[in-house]
Amino acid sequence: MPASYQAPSRKDAEKSSTYSQSADTNLAAGNATVARLLDGKGRDVFSIRPDETLETTVKVLRDKGIGALMVTDGSGALVGILSERDIVRKLAETPGQTLPQKVSDIMTANVETCAPDDPLISVLKRMSAGKFRHMPVVEGERLVGMITIGDVVNHRLIELEHEALQLKQLIVG
Repeated sequence: MPASYQAPSRKDAEKSSTYSQSADTNLAAGNATVARLLDGKGRDVFSIRPDETLETTVKVLRDKGIGALMVTDGSGALVGILSERDIVRKLAETPGQTLPQKVSDIMTANVETCAPDDPLISVLKRMSAGKFRHMPVVEGERLVGMITIGDVVNHRLIELEHEALQLKQLIVG
């Protein structure tokens, strides 16, 4: 027998487990919630009324540098959402006649929403499955924010940079 050989021991039977990242662990860390994302991004919500024209909507989208507006009634309750994509599709259907039309004519009335305590991974999965990029955040009946797919990706990139920095500090000492 070689001098470096050791007979098997009871410890050899114990298997250590290692875990790799998955989609669930990547975004489902205990604090990866919609509320945490909103805390970093802000809770500003831009909205428009259903009786406004698309011309007004386009100007607000341009001036605010955003891709969608929440449609709210006089009391501030969410009644729909209107995105740049909705407007472009309407432009293709009614060229030259689109801007005078009302928001209520083309908005999406059945809006998918999320809650502040929802995990980001579940929200991201719903957005991807539904092929939409904007999701209003509702607490009870109150509109408290809006997130985009870009917000979720950016949030995760910042977390990854922080994790990488912590690992470097751990290695360097």
